[in-house]
Amino acid sequence: MAPSLFSLFQIKSIIFKNRIVVSPMCQYSAEDGFANDWHLVHLGARAIGGAALIMQEATAVSPEGRISLCDLGIWSDEHIEKYRQITAFILSQNAFPGIQLAHAGRKASISTPWQGNRKLVPDEGGWRTVAPSAIPYHDNEALLPVEMDKDAIDKVVNDFREAARRAREAGYKVLEIHGAHGYLQHQFLSPLSNKRTDEYGGSFENRIRFLLETIDAVRLEWPGDLPLFVRLSGTDWAEGGWNEDDTVALAAILRENGVDLIDCSSGGLVSHQKIPVGPNYQVPIAERVKKEAHICTSAVGLITEAHQADDIIKEGKADLVFFAREALRDPNIALTFAHELNAEVIWPKQYERAQLKD
Repeated sequence: MAPSLFSLFQIKSIIFKNRIVVSPMCQYSAEDGFANDWHLVHLGARAIGGAALIMQEATAVSPEGRISLCDLGIWSDEHIEKYRQITAFILSQNAFPGIQLAHAGRKASISTPWQGNRKLVPDEGGWRTVAPSAIPYHDNEALLPVEMDKDAIDKVVNDFREAARRAREAGYKVLEIHGAHGYLQHQFLSPLSNKRTDEYGGSFENRIRFLLETIDAVRLEWPGDLPLFVRLSGTDWAEGGWNEDDTVALAAILRENGVDLIDCSSGGLVSHQKIPVGPNYQVPIAERVKKEAHICTSAVGLITEAHQADDIIKEGKADLVFFAREALRDPNIALTFAHELNAEVIWPKQYERAQLKD
């Protein structure tokens, strides 16, 4: 019997050859939002390495939605050409290309990690950020984010819609809306960052409105037979913040609004979070959402071993497993895990002579 991690899985018209997904991971290697050969080789190598789904990093729907000046973007039709090359190569390797659409909100205008992850000033190309409320991520930030008015909210919703159109035209087969890690969608969800008194703040129903409007707009452009994911932070790991009960309730609503899978992560909203990091620490969130909201889920976070990942699928705790740092350490993660689990998989013909034998 084949290991569960290497069983087929279908969402709408897409049949994944296994349950292994390369998680979206920022590369901070773009200029003006444009992809280049780094992104082609980085994503392409992982398609060669056997994962079923290759998720492109958080790709900004507008220039001001970037985390850093070096983020990928999809706010212009001119961005599409290189993405078509990337998606075509991934598809040629019997894998599916996915894209995560994002807006960083108050966590935008930051330097790259190797430049200190610090807020950029205007002289460095930095910009004034936006947020549901004028509350900074760090208390010592010199400039407060601008509280978004209705026009600003409508603009971002339309930016996501146009980005979805471009993603479709670029050849992506899975689209994920980034609603986690303290970025703009998450900022609206959590009462710690959303202090609004209009229809986008206060009650749970009001705080989820922006995300629901975004999903409605995206679905106008994204094909109905292709998967739509949403990444959520299952909890803020902070008192008075967004929590697992909220996530389960939202996931059930998202299922009714055309979302196919919840990508279950956590944290990232506030700097005073207390995360109990350890192997599988976010898997219980994925399991609870799957069982209580009756929607497909993925697990992510400190999942590094083949048997560990296989058990998650075998025990019904999630439907897919996303690998981030482990997929950076080993671009051939699926081929490696197949060997460890004695799963029969098809290797790229160019690499067949290198197959591992016991």
